[in-house]
Amino acid sequence: MHLARFPRLSLGHFPTPLEPLDNLSALLGGPKLWIKRDDATGLATGGNKTRKLEFLLADAQAKKADVIITQGATQSNHVRQTIAGAAKLGLPTKVLLEKRVTDFGEDYQRSGNILLDELLGGEIVAHLAAGTDMQQAMEALADELRKQGHNPYVIPGGGSNAIGALGYVACAQELLYQSSQQRLRIDSVVHATGSTGTQAGLVAGFTASNSQVPVLGISVRAPRAKQEENVWNLASRTRELLGVAGELPRDAVMVNSDYVGDGYGQPTPAMLEALTLFARHEGILLDPVYSGKGAAGLIDLIRQGHFGRDENVVFIHTGGSAGLFGYRQVLEAYARS
Repeated sequence: MHLARFPRLSLGHFPTPLEPLDNLSALLGGPKLWIKRDDATGLATGGNKTRKLEFLLADAQAKKADVIITQGATQSNHVRQTIAGAAKLGLPTKVLLEKRVTDFGEDYQRSGNILLDELLGGEIVAHLAAGTDMQQAMEALADELRKQGHNPYVIPGGGSNAIGALGYVACAQELLYQSSQQRLRIDSVVHATGSTGTQAGLVAGFTASNSQVPVLGISVRAPRAKQEENVWNLASRTRELLGVAGELPRDAVMVNSDYVGDGYGQPTPAMLEALTLFARHEGILLDPVYSGKGAAGLIDLIRQGHFGRDENVVFIHTGGSAGLFGYRQVLEAYARS
């Protein structure tokens, strides 16, 4: 499994820290908790998409793209990091945003990631209705730009294709090295799963190395069966890209969709509790869409006794704290309750 044969840029600060969560471990009385700080990747406040963009934007550069196209929800962390990464290469980014969440007022529509998108120089071409075929919309925009003489490069939502997932193959390798250096046995890796690239890359990386580290994705959007199918498909394509022989076992992909709540980006009491516990006991800021719900799932599973007390569980912080500002009113109401 040689990642060196794939074009790759240096956009982030790696390796990101692998740190113990001593206070939360004691508070919850469950397994020994660790956190992989992929919120600390450094690109425009950081986040997990930076790893994917190192490969995606290198591919764009190799193909001599002169404009980047991508898409996401209004408060997309992926969009922010894509604009920032492209800016480092001197490339403009054209963005299509989907109105998946519509009832949080001016803060959600104008602050947080949206503010940073504009500061970083991204061009928001359109705000499209929820349920729009965003890939098709990007391809239509790419066709328009080609007619104008441009060479666009389309990055899917979340950077989640086989090239992007290589970033989390690299993260799996990084985690294995760090755990070896710290003499740490990793019994489980837990993280929020949405567009599937992070989990697919981790699964591909761990299975290709025969490390047998289980990965549990806490879904922020799709039902379990659909999310597991999507992750399995992308992990399989990623392994194929890597040249890994054999079919990926279905049981290598594990998803829990019990913590989605009313839908993508919709707050839940458990998410708000998780944000508060991480902030007040570890000084760590999660985000309300991804890592907050991922942590909510982790906390509830600990309380249910899902993990053994002697196990080491690594939670991957996928970043996104800029999105907190879009949820100001919700957070203030919870703090007063």
